[in-house]
Order: sequence, then C-alpha cells, then structure tokens
Amino acid sequence: MTRPPATSWRTSSYTKTSYCVEVGRTGDGVAVRDTKNRAGGYFTTSRKQWSAFVSALKDGRFDT
Repeated sequence: MTRPPATSWRTSSYTKTSYCVEVGRTGDGVAVRDTKNRAGGYFTTSRKQWSAFVSALKDGRFDT
C-alpha cells in the first residue's frame, strides 16, 4: 500500500488516551490511520462522508 497524497497527518487536540487516529487530507477526501501502528496502513473516505461521521460523533450518536 502506498501512502496517500496527504498534506500532513494530525491528531485531535482532544486526544487524552493512547487510542487515537491520525487524519490527513487527500486531494479529494480524507485518509485515516492508527497512530500506534502507522505502518499498518490507512483507509480513505470522501470529505462528505468524513464530515457526516464527525457530526455524528459531536451529536453523541455513538455514545453508549
């Protein structure tokens, strides 16, 4: 797997635990990878899908 053309990887400033991901912009979407296993690969998604996911997180739709 090659690296996506991400401009830079970043981690949320809200991350307080060791369980976190890094996000990078690609030309037409977003790439996501595990901070603790960067060599393990990444997945990509469209900006629209990523925005919907982040909105759902903020709304608490995944809270247990």
